[in-house]
Amino acid sequence: MIALRTSGHEKEEAMSHTDVGVRVAGMWLAIASFILAASLLFHGPISPDFGTQMNRIADGSLRWSIIHWAAAAALSFFAVASLIMLTTNSRLTQEWWTLSAWALVPVGALWTASTAVAEATVIFNAAVTGNREVYESWWMFAEGRANGFAAMALAFTVIAANEARVSHSVTPHWAARVAAVAGAACVLGWVLGSWLHLPLGAPIWLAGAIVTCLWLVWFGLSLARVEAGRASIRRDARSGA
Repeated sequence: MIALRTSGHEKEEAMSHTDVGVRVAGMWLAIASFILAASLLFHGPISPDFGTQMNRIADGSLRWSIIHWAAAAALSFFAVASLIMLTTNSRLTQEWWTLSAWALVPVGALWTASTAVAEATVIFNAAVTGNREVYESWWMFAEGRANGFAAMALAFTVIAANEARVSHSVTPHWAARVAAVAGAACVLGWVLGSWLHLPLGAPIWLAGAIVTCLWLVWFGLSLARVEAGRASIRRDARSGA
């Protein structure tokens, strides 16, 4: 009898931890996604030409700096959300592909955050002062670190595709499917624009990223609701029985 009570108490504690973890991670995810979506909306597509992009930064210097500091904060919040999610032992991390996706998010986020900080400081200053040599050197560094954005987009594509697959998604299946397609488009746009230097790549990347972020806001807020968190725990409990 004592053993049964202890087991029930431990199970209740585990459920409570999962419930709180999912809700907190969801809130951080929603905040991060909203800030990043706003930053991307004002950021605009990147020009593959060094001179053109340098002039754009110099012309809108204050806006450029604010956008990238905001993006750096958002990317840091993504890392917080994913690290919390990895500790929850919820249905969102039960499969190897979703567990890997959530683990990939902080790696990509922290890589890209360093890009945002570099663009808000050294690159920003080089563009304003017209120091092309410093600008080009740091821009190449930023481009390399920014590949973390593609890693994040790939991770969110997997997460959205999984939400479209499961029967108990916290967002409608059609929305998760749209997000999965948008995430894949974001990865494709990144490859076309950053790796192959094709002009069409940047708009595809930008549109895909914004749509994915909008779904992540919805997804995060849904997870942050008490009902959604408890529902995910009950399903975990039944599947583990």
